[in-house]
Amino acid sequence: MQRYVLELLRLLSAYETTDMAQLKLVSPEIQQLKADIDLDFLRQDIEALLSESRDGLKRVTRIVQDLKDFSHPSESELLWADLEAGLDSTLRIVDNELKYKANVVKAYAGIPQIECFPFQLNQVFMNLLVNAMQALEDYGTITIRTGQSESHVWVEVQDTGKGMPPEVLLRMFEPFYTTKSVGSGTGLGLSVSYGIVKKHGGDIDIKSELGQGTVARINLPKTPVSAHTPLLAGR
Repeated sequence: MQRYVLELLRLLSAYETTDMAQLKLVSPEIQQLKADIDLDFLRQDIEALLSESRDGLKRVTRIVQDLKDFSHPSESELLWADLEAGLDSTLRIVDNELKYKANVVKAYAGIPQIECFPFQLNQVFMNLLVNAMQALEDYGTITIRTGQSESHVWVEVQDTGKGMPPEVLLRMFEPFYTTKSVGSGTGLGLSVSYGIVKKHGGDIDIKSELGQGTVARINLPKTPVSAHTPLLAGR
């Protein structure tokens, strides 16, 4: 459509420049019509609108692909996956909420791919990002870091929110336990996340202080999950 419209505008320009004096004499109605529709503005605006439409379609395409990457309906096989790409995909999913609440800082270390259930780990990333966002009382910063040791890779989500007291930290992985108001949380997010990380042979470490924010770190082994046969027995 963009190509067709631009070609029509090019043809219109050719008509206009062929014999402007004759055009004015023969058809003053056309001159009035040009003024009525503000042809010069229309020319500029239609190109901008078409360009914006193309950009919008590209964003829709990316969002749909991210949704597919985020939650695969039939994940049953282990895959070698880039966790940093999974973080980016998850960030794009929650961007519409995050952008009003937080400045997101990414500090990626270029960690290697690991064998995992990537769509399940994306769910863990989303839970941690949403929790971090909800911990911000007004507007704050969420920092996402990645790194590795000799045996593990790790993903860390840190917020500048209100933090948690020790009694909450002790219970945070309990199913149905939540400090959120009625109707705004199920208390299952961290419990489910804990189970997913444990299935991968990893662990979640959360540190928090009241008024000092929270740091959640996911540690995952570089060793292929398929090597941990007991973990896969009940898959």
